Amino acid sequence: MAKRLTAYVCSECGAEYSKWQGQCTECGAWNVLSEITLESAAAAKSPASRRSGWAGKVDAPKVMALKDVQHTEHQRVTTGIGEFDRVLGGGLVEGAVVLVGGDPGIGKSTLLLQAVAKMAANLPVLYITGEESLSQVAGRAIRLDLPLEGVNALAETQVEAILQHASQAKPRLIVADSVQTLWTESLTAAPGSVSQVRESAARLVRFAKETGTAVFLVGHVTKEGGIAGPRVLEHMVDAVLYFEGESGSRFRLLRAFKNRFGAVNELGVFAMGEKGLKEVSNPSAIFLSGGSTRQPGSCVMVTREGTRPLLVEVQALVDASPLSNPRRVAVGLEQNRLAMLLAVLHRHGGVLVGDQDVFVNVVGGIRVQETAVDLPVLLAVLSSLQDRPLAEKTIAFGEVGLSGEIRPVPNGEDRLREAATHGFKRAIVPKANAPKTGSVKGMEVIAVERLSEAIEAA
Repeated sequence: MAKRLTAYVCSECGAEYSKWQGQCTECGAWNVLSEITLESAAAAKSPASRRSGWAGKVDAPKVMALKDVQHTEHQRVTTGIGEFDRVLGGGLVEGAVVLVGGDPGIGKSTLLLQAVAKMAANLPVLYITGEESLSQVAGRAIRLDLPLEGVNALAETQVEAILQHASQAKPRLIVADSVQTLWTESLTAAPGSVSQVRESAARLVRFAKETGTAVFLVGHVTKEGGIAGPRVLEHMVDAVLYFEGESGSRFRLLRAFKNRFGAVNELGVFAMGEKGLKEVSNPSAIFLSGGSTRQPGSCVMVTREGTRPLLVEVQALVDASPLSNPRRVAVGLEQNRLAMLLAVLHRHGGVLVGDQDVFVNVVGGIRVQETAVDLPVLLAVLSSLQDRPLAEKTIAFGEVGLSGEIRPVPNGEDRLREAATHGFKRAIVPKANAPKTGSVKGMEVIAVERLSEAIEAA
């Protein structure tokens, strides 16, 4: 019997080594190497996969001039859920492999089951469950009042059996819940291990590309927030979506971190109810509905998530600190940026908060990663420090430089128009973002170039 070869693979970056070592020299992570069993490309085509017909002989690749390649537009299929389609880039592409991750109980399976029930009316679908029984899946669908006509389900975790069944049933959409439960008989490692997750996902990806079947993979997340398994898993798929939500809140955010067929950082908003997830078509109204923004320490900004402008409230609380080292706490934005902005406020705004605790929060569980939040943060901090609210119906956005200048941000006019549709009458924005031709109807735009001008205008 031929000796089985083994190697060690990094769960963070996917680098392989011939022997175990404490640190991965590629990414620098410690204690992340796991043993895997190597197999040849011929052995990868197991008898089960050969019987299924999808892993047959592959034609040798042919070199072509790129200008001679015929380009065809991607044919998209709507999921029947508008917010889901938005995050996917307009719908599901034939042969696309989408990885959906999120915390336990956040609603990943519910969302996909709702999408499968809607899509089953137009194309054959297959829902594969590795964590629940078929009766549990059917019970959830009945509780959500979902139509079950045309929805086929399979309780199986072995990849070879799944592919053999799929080659016979020929579905156009497969949902695998979850990828961490899948295993292949060609490896001896336990299900959920690095090697099993990587190989199982690779076979499903290969099946999707060869047959044009769209595949959704559900992935668990680690305590650090990343998808469990090898990091290479995110590189293998076409799109990576994360399902997020604050504990105790009924709102869920679906965000695209990678999408080969659409915009990244696109955001979909859902509300969890008794009948499952419902779309929130106007999320700006939801994020501003928690209370009056006419309070000290509050400033409304217009952020941009993918192609959508969103109005969110930035709150700040400044209070005298009993500590020798005052606290700087930021929720929803980067904490190091908050410290930098407070230094700019002192140097170029003449406002000292060195002996104060500063807490900043972006309401609604939104995480703002763009620099347009700089000016609203400083105005909210100043409002809380002086215990004076900003003028009513005022919004602000803009990047603050280290020399105190207010820099422009992309899509300024789109942000102003979004604010105007929600009844805001006044905007403090960078001078370069002021409307070039005319003005936004019903909106007083105050263009500023320096932080001192913005403070005076506020």
